Amino acid sequence: MKYIKPDIISLKNSKEFNEKWLQARIEQDPSLLGLGDLDFRDTEKVMVGGGRLDTILYDPEDKKRYEVEIQLGKTDESHIIRTIEYWDLERKKNPQYNHCAVIIAEDITSRFLNVISLFNGFIPLIAIQVKAVRFGDNISLFFTKVLDEITFDLLDEDTIVEPSDRSYWEKRASKESVKLVDQILEGLGDITKEYKLKFNKHYIGIEKDNMANNFISFIPRKNVVILNIKLEKVEEVDELLENVDFDTLSYDKQWKYYRLRLNTKDILNNMELIKGLVEKAKAEYHN
Repeated sequence: MKYIKPDIISLKNSKEFNEKWLQARIEQDPSLLGLGDLDFRDTEKVMVGGGRLDTILYDPEDKKRYEVEIQLGKTDESHIIRTIEYWDLERKKNPQYNHCAVIIAEDITSRFLNVISLFNGFIPLIAIQVKAVRFGDNISLFFTKVLDEITFDLLDEDTIVEPSDRSYWEKRASKESVKLVDQILEGLGDITKEYKLKFNKHYIGIEKDNMANNFISFIPRKNVVILNIKLEKVEEVDELLENVDFDTLSYDKQWKYYRLRLNTKDILNNMELIKGLVEKAKAEYHN
């Protein structure tokens, strides 16, 4: 196999390839962006007050729209303002969907990242850097996600964590199911030995030194506990959970949780499997 040194092309300075060409490639195959199996929904949408939104992509599983803005060369302040403005207009016009703003540029500078990171978590925003590379007579595009969408560690639509206590959950669910939470945390052993339960209104999380770090969380029900394990959805874990003898709920794509529905018997029979998943989650999302 022969090594060929790639030739990086500046799309901004290219006479052959321009923003419209890049936009067409994305709309033709949205999977290039690495955001999942998305559908192309709209292009050059005229916005209220002027301007055109480059591209709208759609995730039918999550009922989520991605408002995509493309800029060749370096990002600048007007680009982020325009992107956020278009995202805001779309989410107000179509509140039945979740919405996420996406910025695509050839060069996303560190200064720009510092600015948009201030918004992230409050405004769902993804920054993707694109490089065009020529190999002989062929050209290829490489997309790198340099800033991912950050979501709050909530399991509800509320954006404010409301504290509660153990008695609240014992009344809302049952004393038995809250004891199941204790049993799971104790069974995890060294993985969570430095953590304690943090009771919130919509879920029970975990904390260390008064700082929440919810790579796992719990929702007690009357007779069971839903254990949420924060992991990227991968085939390896999917296949593992296909063969278990307890109930699993659908993967939560919005919050990136595998959800296990567990009773006392399930916990006793599957603790090693649970520990393996939680240890992996801790390694990925440990603060």
